[in-house]
Amino acid sequence: MEAPYMLWLVYISLASYVLYKVFVVGKNIATKSRTRLPPGPTPLPLLGNIFDVQGELHQALARLAGVHGPIMSIKLGATTAIVASSAACARDVLQKYDHLLAARSISDAARAMGNHDRSIIWLPGSSPLWKRLRAVSTNHLFSAHGLDAGRAVREAKVRELLGCIRGHAGESVEVGRVVLSGLFNVVSNVLFSEDVGDLSSGRAQELETLIDDMLVEFAKPNLSDLFPALSVFDLQGRRRRTAERVRRFFDFFDPIIARRMKAGGEKKADFLDVLLQLHSVDQLSIEIIKSFLLDLFIAGTETNSLSVEWTMAELLRHPAAMSKVRAELQQVLGSKQYPDESDIGRLPYLRAVLMESMRLHPPSPLLMPHEAMAEGAEVGGFAVPKGAMVIINLCAVMRDPAAWTQPDEFVPERFIGVDMDFRVKDRFEFMPFGAGRRACPGMPMATRVVTLILASLLHRFQWRLPEGMKPSEVDVRDRYRTSLNMVTPLKAVPVTLFS
Repeated sequence: MEAPYMLWLVYISLASYVLYKVFVVGKNIATKSRTRLPPGPTPLPLLGNIFDVQGELHQALARLAGVHGPIMSIKLGATTAIVASSAACARDVLQKYDHLLAARSISDAARAMGNHDRSIIWLPGSSPLWKRLRAVSTNHLFSAHGLDAGRAVREAKVRELLGCIRGHAGESVEVGRVVLSGLFNVVSNVLFSEDVGDLSSGRAQELETLIDDMLVEFAKPNLSDLFPALSVFDLQGRRRRTAERVRRFFDFFDPIIARRMKAGGEKKADFLDVLLQLHSVDQLSIEIIKSFLLDLFIAGTETNSLSVEWTMAELLRHPAAMSKVRAELQQVLGSKQYPDESDIGRLPYLRAVLMESMRLHPPSPLLMPHEAMAEGAEVGGFAVPKGAMVIINLCAVMRDPAAWTQPDEFVPERFIGVDMDFRVKDRFEFMPFGAGRRACPGMPMATRVVTLILASLLHRFQWRLPEGMKPSEVDVRDRYRTSLNMVTPLKAVPVTLFS
């Protein structure tokens, strides 16, 4: 945590200690007999356990779970957080008591411009608007029919990405950033039939910066989240800066929507047409549509590019696995220059590689925090008080030695011949897209697109590490920023295999 913010916290702690003793401790004593909270580290007055969660948050919570168990409670300032770090505890949160825990714990930055009241990410699971948005995306965008309708567009845009990479053959490229460039156009064409442009274009660079800056604001410690009474002041300016970025994203969507709405505007048979049809019958406002597009655009680009980058990093670290993938592609595709989505089901080892990569490096390591809407939920046998934040440490769940042999090792073979998939059935030890009613609705499209990109990159090019770099030197340290990023972005050299 940055030094100026720590100084603020110390001042607040000293000034508020007496109030804490009177109100907080007194309240805890009064309710102790009624609430059986999970074990956890001893909190400091007012500050709680913020010094116990220094460094990368998912790693700090995993260390604490190693001491206090797979279900624990911590205090983050004035907020009580319940942390689940095992499959059994995650099942309680996402299945057994999901009707009580389906609300979101909303960060103050997410409240910028009131966007949290329109966002499928932040709306509670009991909200009629959330249910409507979820149904619209599931029935029109991510259904089997919707996916098949957009297949040709996705395949064409992935081939354009390959053309871009071919222009840099023999050069060291930043893999994640190049893939993000291609995903911008994949997602923008699925949503509203327009190209954003590659990362050399001003518009694409601006969107990349906006996404990056927004995620940084969500991930950084915020006094308004630690002490909600201070949120009115927005002391660190996080809500103000996020509002400016949301506004700029909306400015990007405005002309696209306006062109489509003008009299005689051409229909594109894309997702924006579906949304505007709902707008025409007063079911969705333009502000809701823009918030929905914002959610889908960020979720469909940033996390998917990270999944490709992490998988490529693991394959470059493990040449034997890379050889197996390339052999499978050669056997299935032969001289076919471009794989398409119909080939994906015939690539079980590549699928296993992706599953293992996402087990080790889930795009959302802590999922999105839930909030208890009412009393009555229990996780791991302990009560979850109303209003508590509920965190699922997905990194800890999917590296739990009780569930996985060699949990920290890259072993794709563990997913060959087992009844386990990206969609959670009854095995909560593997759920990179979450589970229950708040599971990521875009999972069917994400797995298609990421697998197609990986198959295309690995079939069209041979990938080498930069000169003088050994496989063991690929840096797979991670950092938490809402999503799971590489500390050192992956660089590799593509060599063209087809003329």
